[in-house]
Amino acid sequence: MEMPCVSSDGKPTSTGMRILRLLKSRALSPIELAAKSCQSLPRVRSGLRELKDAGFVEETEGKYKLSERGAALLK
Repeated sequence: MEMPCVSSDGKPTSTGMRILRLLKSRALSPIELAAKSCQSLPRVRSGLRELKDAGFVEETEGKYKLSERGAALLK
């Protein structure tokens, strides 16, 4: 069963927070995130979609970075 990255109340789960922490220092592609998180590429892509839909990350030219909302969670 896949672990969601955003819970039903709209907050990142522990899996989502792990991805957000990996994006804290720089933008990464899904492939880079999969390697760093030891998660499968499909799982990372699904999680990034959830985090983007919830406004925690932004995607530019195939790389993902924290949005202002995502960065605020890590302060």
